[in-house]
Amino acid sequence: MAVVLTLRWAGVTPEQYDAMLDTVGWEKQVPDGLVLHVAWFEPGVMHVTDVWNAEGDFQRFFAERLAPAVQQVGLAGQPDVHFTPAHRRFVAPGAGGGA
Repeated sequence: MAVVLTLRWAGVTPEQYDAMLDTVGWEKQVPDGLVLHVAWFEPGVMHVTDVWNAEGDFQRFFAERLAPAVQQVGLAGQPDVHFTPAHRRFVAPGAGGGA
C-alpha cells in the first residue's frame, strides 16, 4: 500500500541536505518504490514529504543508502518521521524534474 512519509528534522541546514543529496544521489539513482520527494526549510528545521509505494521500500532505502550518508555528513539529532497510508495520488501532466 502506498504511504506518505512526513519528516521534520530540527537543526538540518540546506547545505547539509545538499551534501546528503550529493552523497546518496537519489535523483540519479532513484530508490525502488520512491514516487515523490519534496524538501523545504523553515529557520532551523528541514521538512520532507515523500510518497513511497510501500513503507518497506523506504525502510530498505534508509538502511542501505540513507543511514550511512547521515553518518558521513554528520547530521545531529533524530528526525520526527510519520507514515500515513495514501488515499489517492495525482501527478499533474507535465510535472517532473528537480528543484
